[in-house]
This record gives sequence, structure tokens and C-alpha cells, in this order.
Amino acid sequence: MGAAAVLRSRRPPAPLLVIGSVVSVQFGGALAATLVHRIGPSGSVALRLVLAAIILLAVARPRLVGHTRRDWAVVLGFAATLALMNLCFYSALARLPIGVAVTIEFIGPLTLATVLSRRPRDLLAVAAAAVGVLLISGAIGVPWDQLDLVGLGLALGAGTCWAAYIIFSGRTGQHFPQLDGLAIAMGMAAIAMIPPGVIEAGPRLWQWDSVWRGVGIALLSSVLPYSLELMALRRLAAHIFGILLSLEPAVAALAGFLVLHQRLDGRQLGGMALVVAASALVMGARATQPEAERVAETTNQ
Repeated sequence: MGAAAVLRSRRPPAPLLVIGSVVSVQFGGALAATLVHRIGPSGSVALRLVLAAIILLAVARPRLVGHTRRDWAVVLGFAATLALMNLCFYSALARLPIGVAVTIEFIGPLTLATVLSRRPRDLLAVAAAAVGVLLISGAIGVPWDQLDLVGLGLALGAGTCWAAYIIFSGRTGQHFPQLDGLAIAMGMAAIAMIPPGVIEAGPRLWQWDSVWRGVGIALLSSVLPYSLELMALRRLAAHIFGILLSLEPAVAALAGFLVLHQRLDGRQLGGMALVVAASALVMGARATQPEAERVAETTNQ
């Protein structure tokens, strides 16, 4: 076995990287829930992205020369997706119950997974995950007359951006080495969000109570998960990645219980079981997939 093959064998499995990302981003989301109503959605997104960009740019030190126009077009699309995805979702959280917002947002990656799926087993997993997401979120128990149509549209926009993020993240990983593309995109997104963030939050944006929460959110919700996902998407097909994200609601429920002291009822526990089962089904399929098929699948990504 050559040196390159040994190094590849020692890399963490791509699905494990995605699961680590899910855990990180949901505990970051629980922390973010304490910040949105303090400095507003734009302020929260600006603080999160600026701090994450500073950290990533310092660590990655990306090379800014020697890239083609196509490279810059891809990373610009990634940056726009990052900014819009976060702004839409945080704005939705200000209008909707978090379970409803998460459920509607999840339509994006689930739809992408369904469109890109090639195996009946994946379609079954998508269906099970969709049912589980509905149960665990509590969305089916919220009266429609209590819902905000603007909030629904914002959550749907966040889901659309989430699907686009999956695609752009994979392409950015192909056009830029290591974390260079992610760091550049994060910097671009942060610059775009500074003006609306400052206008909305004002001096509250720089108060210590906001800053320490922002640092935690930047690390948990941006730096760590985006880095893990970028590495995973170099070796993982987009539809597999989308289904693995079905763990999001289950981990969010756990984070809500531990951080925000939110309890689960029997219906939500049933939904969690469905979501975890769907993810286990996908990882089982991935583990038994022939090596040649995995290589071809990754090449097509």
C-alpha cells in the first residue's frame, strides 16, 4: 500500500465528519436562540460571520492570487449563499416557532436529496426522514392561523439556500485547496452583512454579552461545521450528504433540552427515532457500497 493510500485510510469517514458538523451547528443554534432577540437577525448574522471570518482567515491564510474567473464566480456564489441562508433563517426565527422554521427549512436539502438520489433505499430514507422531521418539530400541531406567511417564506428561502449551499460547498472544495475557498467566502459574506447588522443592532452589537455569544456561535455554527462539511463533500455525494443532515432535528432537540431546557413529548421521540433510523440506513448503504462505485460517485460530485 502506497503512502497516499495509507493517508486516505487514516482520514475520518466522510459521514462521521457530517455528523460532527450536525452536532456542532445545532448546539451553536441553541446558543444563537439567546442572541437573535437581543440584537436582531441581521445583527446576529453579521456578528457570527465577522467573527467566523476572522478566525478562518487567520487559520487558513488563503492565497488570493492565481485563481481563474470561474474560481471567483464559484466562491462568490458560495458567499452569497452563506449570507442569504443565515439571514433568512434568523429572520424566520424572529417570526415563527423554531420547530416550524426548521421543518420548512429542511425542505431544501430533502428535495435536493430526492432529486439526486439513484437508489430506492435512498428515496425510502428521505421519506422516513421527512416524516420524522415533521413529528419532531411539532409543526403538525401548530394552528395555521398562528403562522406568519412572511416567516414561512423566509424559512422556505433558507431551505432553498441550504440546498444551494450543499452544491456550492462541494464546488468550492474542488476549485480551492484546503479551507481557502471557505475562508474567502466567509470573508465576503461577512463584509456584505456588516452594514445591515450595524444598522439593526447599533451599539448592542459590541457589548460583551453579545460578543461572547457571537464567538461561541461563530465557532460552533460556522467555523467547525462548514470546515467539516467542506472536507466531507470532497468524498461524499450531495444526496448522501443531504440525507445525513436529517440528523439535524434530532440533535437540535437534544441541544434544546440540554441548553434551553426544552422537553420532548412522545410524538417528538418517535420522530427522532425515524430520523436516526433514516440516517443509519444511509450510512449502512454507504458502508456496503463497492469501492469502485464510491470513487465514481465522488468523481461525479
